[in-house]
Amino acid sequence: MPGISRRQNTSLFRQLEFCFEAQTQLTDPSAGELLDRAIDLLRELKLDKLARRIRVEWNPRMRTTVGRADYSRSLISLNPALQNFGLAEIDRTLRHELAHLVAQFRAGRHRIRPHGAKWRRACRDLEIQGERACHKLPLAARSTARRFLYRCRNCHREFPRVRRIRRATACLVCCQRFTRGRYDQRFRLHLANRAFDRTFSSFCSKSSH
Repeated sequence: MPGISRRQNTSLFRQLEFCFEAQTQLTDPSAGELLDRAIDLLRELKLDKLARRIRVEWNPRMRTTVGRADYSRSLISLNPALQNFGLAEIDRTLRHELAHLVAQFRAGRHRIRPHGAKWRRACRDLEIQGERACHKLPLAARSTARRFLYRCRNCHREFPRVRRIRRATACLVCCQRFTRGRYDQRFRLHLANRAFDRTFSSFCSKSSH
């Protein structure tokens, strides 16, 4: 470089080399680091009880979903594919799923809409106001047939599912309308396509022999 001595030139390249090395040392956050972040966010909202039981994991089985919140286990699962989209996207998705847990925690035993008003309020509290219900990241799509059809006997709404429902589940719309969001046996979902269910069960039993 003109006007720069050999010693200055060597020092400059060492500085550039240091910068490149610093960039390569950046790593994606571990599950433990994300857990610490979630706990800090919950404590800022004075939700210490939820902060004490929350868990965060990277789930390699996830394909088309970037994140999932399981309130019964206080568990947030994140898709490792998020690591291809940067730290900001990881943090946003963590807050998105955390908002689901916060909303349900505040609602107690009342059932709430997954992306309803209580979830949107939690998003505002977690500083992701205007958050979308679904992501638009270019993940690989996978088509899975929904083989089980459930129906509410009260309003006759239908709920197709990929897997069988293993626990008592009621129609959210009817529960909110008639019991203020509380579970009621009258609105429990029942399997509508029982003929298919018998055929499927018979096939599984034969395959196991």
